[in-house]
This record gives sequence, C-alpha cells and structure tokens, in this order.
Amino acid sequence: MATTTYPLVSGQTAQKPRRRRIQWAPYLFLAVPLILYFTWIIGPTFATGVLSATNWDGISEAKFANSKGDLWLISNYDRLLNKDANFRVALANNVRWLLFFLVIPTSMGLAMAMIFNGKFRGARLFKIAFYSPLVLAGVVTGLIWSSMYNPQDGLINGLLKLFVAPGTPLPGWLADRNLSLWAIIFAATWRQVGYVMILYLAGLKGLDTTLLEASVVDGATFWERFRFVIFPLLAPVTVVVVVISVIDSLRAFDLVSIMTNGGPDHASEVLANFMYIQAFNNYRMGYAAAIAVVLFILMLCFIVPYLIYTARTELEY
Repeated sequence: MATTTYPLVSGQTAQKPRRRRIQWAPYLFLAVPLILYFTWIIGPTFATGVLSATNWDGISEAKFANSKGDLWLISNYDRLLNKDANFRVALANNVRWLLFFLVIPTSMGLAMAMIFNGKFRGARLFKIAFYSPLVLAGVVTGLIWSSMYNPQDGLINGLLKLFVAPGTPLPGWLADRNLSLWAIIFAATWRQVGYVMILYLAGLKGLDTTLLEASVVDGATFWERFRFVIFPLLAPVTVVVVVISVIDSLRAFDLVSIMTNGGPDHASEVLANFMYIQAFNNYRMGYAAAIAVVLFILMLCFIVPYLIYTARTELEY
C-alpha cells in the first residue's frame, strides 16, 4: 500500500497510509467477454435444462405439468429413455461414430504425421492436401460426398463399374440402411484425418531430440523408438486428440443433415439431428431440450476428466 511521510514535532517521521485506487479498466475488459459468455453459453444451457421439464412447442405457454398433475420432466425423460426407439438408434449410431473416430482417424493421422515429419520433396504439398478438407464447411463436404455417392452417375459407382460385370447391381450408398451411416462416417473421416495429423505433427516438432538420439545410439529399431519413446512423449497430444474426437463424434450434425437427414428410416440418425427434427419439424421443444441435456451429460463424461487431467498437469508443471 502506498504511503506518505510527514514530520513530527520531535523531528522524526511517521508514515500515513494512503487509500489505494481501484483500477477498473481490467475489470471492464473482463466484464465484456464474461457478459457475452453468460448470455450466449451459460444462460441458454440453464434455459435448456428448464425447458426439458416442460411441454413447450415453441409457440404456446410452457407448462411443467399436464392437466392430471403429472410432471412433464418425468414424462419427457421416461419417453426418451424407455419408449422412444429412434432415440436408442440415434444413441447407438453416435457410439459407433465415436468408436470409429477413436480408432481410424487417430491412427491414420498419427501414421501420416510420422511420415510427413521427415524431410522429403513435396512434403508441404501433401500436408496442405490432407489438411484442406477441414477448411471446407460441413455443408460443402456433405454436398460433395452426396454427389460422389450418387448411385447413377456418382464417382464411386462410376469407378466400381470398371471392375464389375455389366448389369451387376451397385450399392445405393445413402439409400441403404446398412451402408448409409458408414458412408457418412467415411466422409467425416476424410475431414478428421488431416486435423489429427496437424495436431500430431505439432507434437512431434516439440519432442526432445536428445531422447530420440539416445535411443538411436542404444540401437533401438524404428518400432521400438516409436513404442517406447515417441508415443509416450506424445501422450498430452493424444489426450487432446481423443477429447476432440469424442466431442466431434457426439455433436455430429451437418453431414447427417445434408446427406440423409437421418434416413433411410432413421438408419443414420444421430442425437444432434434427432434433436433438431424434434424441435423444428415436430415442434416438441421441451422434448428436444431433454435430448440436448442427455447429449450434454454424455459430453461432460469426457470433458470433465480432461479438465481434471489438464489441471493436474499444469500444477505439476
């Protein structure tokens, strides 16, 4: 605290405390983003939880109980978890999407990062080529792959015609109940691999070269060097990749909406698209809010452990 001195009668000096001024500028700068965050993120999150306990249709007054006194909170979640078969299909599809994303794009992205981490002619061009799909909007990606999956004149079936006998029936990719979901996931993988590759490339550039050189001196093979040195050192990056893959798989919406809108017969339905249809096609805002709450809880199951891990890592550092 700032002080001033003044003379006493005896000639000695004493210190008198001065009131400290509060600097408001930092608080004002912090208040603006906090207000926006609470207005657009925290507020709607709590509002969604409240709406999930109502029968709101987007127009009429929201009610928390019907004429018999039964709570819509119980009715919405009971229907969601016990009576709605389409919700279970959508949840199962999200789980399939999640497992696929954790295995295929992650391993492919890591493999390409290991390849492109070396120096060879054209490496930068290949990196740009594999990362460029992520730059495209999801709607554009969906339209591109929908055209490629066209059973009549699409690129994929056009290539298949070169290897099969004339008259052989070709897959109707997005119209087939058994293929539609995997066709969309493959299109999503096309976007995801480049993103994972860039994350792992950044992690590889930050590795301690002395450890790698020591493993070479010790006679370790490439596989041993990767398994016991490189991959353990990439653990922080792997955690980020896993969390991002989980979030991307659970919030999958744009490709499904553009390519099939959940069809045929809900075969490619996912939770986000199912929620959108219930809200804006069927005007069941309260029921859609209940789906959003379930999706939010599923994401928290992965995000909270990640935040705890990040906090512990920063404290150790």
